[in-house]
Amino acid sequence: MTLLHPWLLLLLLIDLPLIYLYVAGRRTANPTLTISTMRSFKTRSGGYKGVLMHLAFILKLLAIDCVIVALCRPQTHDSLSNSAIEGTDIVLALDISASMETPDMTPTRFDAALKMASDFVEKRDHDNMGLVAFAGESLTFMPLTTDRPSMLNAISHLQPGSLGNGTAIGDGLVSAINRVLGGKAVSKSVILLTDGSNNAGEVDPLTAAQIAKQKNVRVYTIAVGKPGSVPVSSFYGNVTTNVPIEIDEETLTKIADATDGKFFRARDTQALQQVFDEIDKLERSKINVDNFRRTDEQYMPWVTAAAILYLLQLVLRLTLLRRIP
Repeated sequence: MTLLHPWLLLLLLIDLPLIYLYVAGRRTANPTLTISTMRSFKTRSGGYKGVLMHLAFILKLLAIDCVIVALCRPQTHDSLSNSAIEGTDIVLALDISASMETPDMTPTRFDAALKMASDFVEKRDHDNMGLVAFAGESLTFMPLTTDRPSMLNAISHLQPGSLGNGTAIGDGLVSAINRVLGGKAVSKSVILLTDGSNNAGEVDPLTAAQIAKQKNVRVYTIAVGKPGSVPVSSFYGNVTTNVPIEIDEETLTKIADATDGKFFRARDTQALQQVFDEIDKLERSKINVDNFRRTDEQYMPWVTAAAILYLLQLVLRLTLLRRIP
């Protein structure tokens, strides 16, 4: 426990004059009688009321002391640290188009990608991380943050096909670049994961790559899934047709090369895990991280104690120590 205003403890020195005034007042408070000897009174005690009189004063003094401690604002804290650690700014740009539900990974491309992304986020303790998802359009689900639970929660709420039909790789990359530029680390990276080719959106992927290059943002591209066709159900769900899926490895490679990044090909779950393990070795730069502690005010117990002590001495004075004029 700490005190926000410890200098107010100097007010406890008020006890000294109060004790002096109490002792001096006891000597002159009652009428006196001069006698020749005290021998006859040596065997007589002051009685319990004399003790209670002192107790009442002590209770009042303690009540005042409790009020002074409460004014000092006692507080308890969880933790507080500020440190320079190795970290980087990373934005995940994940393809959530309907084709990501293809079951050529365990259990699907989408589920495998989300699991690997979540594991990757948990490993990067001190990085600023953000989340962008794209399909027919792109959307920022989480700006740069060091709040791991919030980031993991955002990933878990992604739904395939929720951003329309198509795969807007260029739009997704531009959104990710805009998010990562808000970070303070020297190293800025985008991890772009997709299973298709750019067939939607307004920005060409290679144009987005040039923007990333100008802004010194490194882009790591990941192509997931096996080449072939994807079973797609009709609107009523009673007819299933195979739709060919083309993974534009050439464009993804050019994006990575243009930004000094790297292109990865993940055909199965194990390969995807290896990809994220390799990206986990990204360069890091020093950033300052503040871990703020939660502060709880603890003045109320002292105020309560002061009130109880004052009430006790007041009860004593109004009952056992009551004086009749």
